[in-house]
This record gives sequence, structure tokens and C-alpha cells, in this order.
Amino acid sequence: MYNNSGRPVIRACQFPGVVPIPMPENPLPENGYVHGYSARESERLADQAQTLTDLLHHDTHYPAGSRVLEAGCGIGAQTVILAQNSPDALITSVDISEDSLRLAEERIRQEGITNVTFRQGDIFHLPFGKESFDHIFVCFVLEHLADPERALRQLRPILKEGGTITVIEGDHGSTSFHPENMDARRAIDCLVELQRRGGGNALIGRQLYPLVTAAGYQDVTVSPRMVYVDSSRPALVEGFTKLTFTAMVEGVAEEVRKQGMMTKETWERGIAALYRTAEEDGVFCYTFFKATARK
Repeated sequence: MYNNSGRPVIRACQFPGVVPIPMPENPLPENGYVHGYSARESERLADQAQTLTDLLHHDTHYPAGSRVLEAGCGIGAQTVILAQNSPDALITSVDISEDSLRLAEERIRQEGITNVTFRQGDIFHLPFGKESFDHIFVCFVLEHLADPERALRQLRPILKEGGTITVIEGDHGSTSFHPENMDARRAIDCLVELQRRGGGNALIGRQLYPLVTAAGYQDVTVSPRMVYVDSSRPALVEGFTKLTFTAMVEGVAEEVRKQGMMTKETWERGIAALYRTAEEDGVFCYTFFKATARK
């Protein structure tokens, strides 16, 4: 679809009532990390990991002596949980960013964890031989890749026959909340669109089953993990609604402004409406998806 100037627009069909967003002349570079690498983003990732530990990771445990690859460890927020859940497994955590790896190593040291080794590497060109690992763990990585199926295929040769892969992703299209607000919906849609322009997919959670299956894995199962938040769950109100989700949306404010996706006033109303869902009579829901499979 195109507007009167001949520039394409994206129809935000997943959010009813949202106004289409004009495409800029210069979209984000392919494979750009839409959330950035600020200290506040590091804090948000740590808040997210801590808040969602039981929901996402209660059933992830690896046997003593098994070799586990964490592909795309970032700042180590999930690494800590992975290592604590499987203290006798041998975990190798890889990320493309040197700065993120430094933060991850520092986090692991602070926690006194000794069963993790860090390596720098690109998920598409990992420096490991065939069947190097018994298990592979991928969390909040595929959403940032232009070709997630290829990434999953690249991991398959380094997994042993019969070994498992675990993949966890969110899906911003699953968001629902009360009170409903069109400006909040549009703010979320801006984040979805910015991630698309950067080569990623903020709606990837719903696609895990076909992605993992197409990459050649067997016995694929996917379980939805819904976060439901109301005022009777104050830890989730603070840890998820405020510090994880709303902080994530709020973090792209400057890019939204630069690309003319929303006016300052409309954006601020949308963010205020998201925080409004954290009040006494507010409700917030979001669904993550966890896939497991075997080679």
C-alpha cells in the first residue's frame, strides 16, 4: 500500500484501529538491534530475566557433564539462570558483541558461577566442529535475525545426534491489556515496525513450530507461556509490566521521533496508557513461546 506521496506504508493489521505508519526514506540497517546497547537496556534485560525465571526456565535442566551451547548470550541475563539450573553442565555462551560478552563475564563472576565459558562468534559462522554439543539453548535471539531459519540450520551440524535444542521467543502481537488505548497500541506497533525495518521480527513467537521444523529438527513441541498481570501480583506489575515491557517500548522513543512515526504528544499518551495498566484496576497480558526439539 502507498500514500499520496508514493511512499509505502505499513498497515498495522494486528492491532485494530491503528493508523498506518509511513515508511521512512532511510529505514534501520538490516539486523540492527532495535533496543540498543545502553546501560538502561542492560538493566531491562536483567529485570526481564529475573522476573520470568520460573515461567520460562523451570523445565530447562541439563545433566551433569553435558556440553551446552548458549547461542546469543547477550549480557548474560539468561546465562546466569541457565548455569544455576544446571550447575554441573559445561556451558559455552557465544555472542557477536564484545561489549555484551564483557558484561556477561562480569555478571557470571559476580554470581560466583564457574561452569560457563564465553566465546565471541557469529551464530551463522560458529567456530565449533560437528556434534560438539549435547544441547543448544537459544533465547530472544531469532527475533533479531533477518533469516532465523538459516540460523537454526547452521546450529544443527554442531548438535549431537539425539541432542536437544530449546528456543524461546516473545510475540508482541500477543499483547492485551486493560484499559484499552489506541495510542498504546500504536506505540507497540511502532516497536514492531522498527524491528521489522532492522531485519527482525517481533511477532516471531507464533512461528517457532514451522521455523524449527523447517530447519530439520524432529519431535518439535511448542508451549505458550502467558504472563498475566493484575494488581494482586505486585512483583509482576513492577518487574514485567513496568520494567520489562513498557520500558522496552519506551526505549525506542528517539527512533520513533526521528522517523516521524508518532508525534511527541501521541507517543507520550501511549506510554502513559501502558503505565496506566499497572494501576490498581489495570491488567496486562503477554505470551512467550518455548520450543524444544531433537536432532
